[in-house]
Amino acid sequence: MNNVDDAISDALGVAKNIKREVLDPKPLAARPATAVMTATEREVDTDVDYRYSRENFYNLIERGQDAITGILDLAKEQEHPRTYEVAGQLIKTVSEVTERLADLQEKMQRLKEVPDTGPKSVTNALFVGSTKELQALLKDKSDG
Repeated sequence: MNNVDDAISDALGVAKNIKREVLDPKPLAARPATAVMTATEREVDTDVDYRYSRENFYNLIERGQDAITGILDLAKEQEHPRTYEVAGQLIKTVSEVTERLADLQEKMQRLKEVPDTGPKSVTNALFVGSTKELQALLKDKSDG
């Protein structure tokens, strides 16, 4: 079989000694220590992200309003249907950004609220243990 390989290699003009290596396609990388965040870091990040998003939305709305003013002036001058169409699309876009700002506010309020959805009273308590442990528990309760 080796002679056949040599003959084929000679006929094709390729190297006879082919080095075969198996490479790991995805070497494992060490997990950074900052990958796990504490609850306080998440709260701070959430507040920072909220403020940043809110500032961006305000900037977008202000720029959009300036653009609306400019495009409406242009539409009045040109009286071209396409200019009015662009103005309408711009107004719609600014209103959508305003809605997203309101949605952001609602989501942030929901994040800040502490839900009190825990059970008020337990009606069906379940004991997990052996019969012997249950009897010992009942005996201790009746004695003491």
